[in-house]
Amino acid sequence: MHPAPSSDPAPAPAEPGGVPGPEAPAPAESDEWVEPLARGGQAPAELPVAPAAVPAARRGGRRAGDAGEGEEPGDPLAEVPLKAALEAVLMVVDEPTTAARLAEVLDRPKKLVAAALAELAEEYDAQQRGFELRFVAGGWRFYTRAVCAPVVDRFVLDGQQARLTQAALETLAVIAYRQPVSRSRVSAVRGVNCDGVMRTLVQRGLVEESGTEPETGAYLYRTTHYFLERMGLRGLDELPELAPFLPEADDVEADSQEGAAIAEAVAAAD
Repeated sequence: MHPAPSSDPAPAPAEPGGVPGPEAPAPAESDEWVEPLARGGQAPAELPVAPAAVPAARRGGRRAGDAGEGEEPGDPLAEVPLKAALEAVLMVVDEPTTAARLAEVLDRPKKLVAAALAELAEEYDAQQRGFELRFVAGGWRFYTRAVCAPVVDRFVLDGQQARLTQAALETLAVIAYRQPVSRSRVSAVRGVNCDGVMRTLVQRGLVEESGTEPETGAYLYRTTHYFLERMGLRGLDELPELAPFLPEADDVEADSQEGAAIAEAVAAAD
């Protein structure tokens, strides 16, 4: 009786010179352990790793979100919500910023940015937040809410208020309503010499030079953008209607020798 033929493949005959011949091709990875189980054997201790379990880097693939060859990564600006982006930028600005500038930075339509800014301002007001978003001096910026001013004063100034003197406030008012105006004209309106006060206002950034007077060559002065910001005004047209009540140079009484000299100088210049 002949033995039953074995289903295992016969070993390849040795090549002349004792060198073994080429091995038979190995079965597919998914079938390496199926045939021994069919014959009642045991599965090998280490099963072959399925192709799906191999990391993408080992298979030569790429993870989701990675840019392939010839592809550009997505725009990170487009992934940031518009209102969150506006809040982030407005937190670091040094002066009011226009909607057009914000739209340019965020690469969004200007109308969409303007609508989002208005919505943010309404949301802060409705929530009674400690800050508010205002449109001041032609742009948008965060400001402390007025009801919280005492708390901020105590924290920042520690009870010490840095205020303008009465003389500085009067001089600033004359410049705001008569600008551009020369020092001699301001002095004539106030009735006293204002050179020192003018220097103080210039140093604080509230007033700046604005050319010269054609007739006399005297320097002219005007209020600055910072003045509008500090006063909370969008423009000079929002100033209270006080200009008609300011005295003219001809109405200033020369109660002192200095006042008379100033009045004479203004009259000579006119």
